[in-house]
Amino acid sequence: MSKFMKTVENRYHYSLVVLRELVRTDFKLRYQGSFLGIAWSVLKPLMLFCVMYVVFAKFLRMSDGTPTYPVVLLLGISTWQFVEEATSVGLRSVVDRGDLLRKIHFPNYIVVVSSTIGALISYAINLVVVLVFALFSHVQFTWRVLLLPLNFIELYILSLGIALLLSSMYVYFRDIAHLWDVLKQVLFYAMPVIYPLGMVMDNQSLQPFGKLIAQMQLLNPIAQTVQDIRHNLIAPETQPTIWTISGHVWMGLIPVALSVFIFWLGIYVFRKNNRKFAEVM
Repeated sequence: MSKFMKTVENRYHYSLVVLRELVRTDFKLRYQGSFLGIAWSVLKPLMLFCVMYVVFAKFLRMSDGTPTYPVVLLLGISTWQFVEEATSVGLRSVVDRGDLLRKIHFPNYIVVVSSTIGALISYAINLVVVLVFALFSHVQFTWRVLLLPLNFIELYILSLGIALLLSSMYVYFRDIAHLWDVLKQVLFYAMPVIYPLGMVMDNQSLQPFGKLIAQMQLLNPIAQTVQDIRHNLIAPETQPTIWTISGHVWMGLIPVALSVFIFWLGIYVFRKNNRKFAEVM
C-alpha cells in the first residue's frame, strides 16, 4: 500500500504543486484591490439572501412555516452560488489561461480543477456562516450530518464534470457562455432553492400532479444535492428529498447516476480535445 501511495505521489507531484499555486494565485487575485477583500465571499451570498428573503419570504409569503426556513434558504443560496461560480469560472478557465498553457507544460485539466477548488473554498466559508445562523436558530442537528461528506463529494464531481464539459466547448464555441447564462437562470427557478418544495407538492392548481412534478424536479442532480444537504444538515423533518417522496430506491439513484455520468462525460470530452486547445486558441 505504501509503495502504491509513493508511486501515485511521485507521478502527480508536479501536477499537485501547479494546482496548489494556481488555487493560491486565483484566490488572491479574486479580491485584489478590493477594500473588503475576502469578506466579499461571505457578503455576496448574505446580501443575496437578504434580498431573496424579503421578496419571497416576507412579500410573497414563500415559506415552509418553520423557524428554520431562513437557514434553509441561506444554505440553498450558498450551495447554488457554489455551482454557479464553479461552472462559470471553470467554463472560461482554459481560454483565460491560454497563454500559460502555451508557455508551461502541465496537464490542461489543472486549470479547470483549480477554478472549481477556488469556488469550493468560498463555499466552505459560506457554510461556516450557515452554521452560525443555524446555531442561533436553535437547529437540532441529527446523525444525518454524517452523510454530508457524500453530498459534498457528489456536488463537487457534478460541478467539475459540468465545468470540464463547458470549458472544452467554450474553446471552440464562445456562444456557450451566453447559453449557459440563460440555462443557469432556468435551472435556478426550476429548482426549489428560493421556494420550498412543499409549495409544489401542496399547490392546489397542480393537483393531482404536484407530487409527480416535485419528483421530476428532484431528478435534476443539482436540485437533489441541494435538498439532500438541507435535509441532512438543517431540517430532515421538513425538507423532502427524492429518497423520501418517491418511495423507490432506484429513483433516488437516478440523480446520483446522472452526476457520475456527467463527471465521466466531462472527463471524456476534455481528454479527447485538450491536445488541440493550444492550436485553436
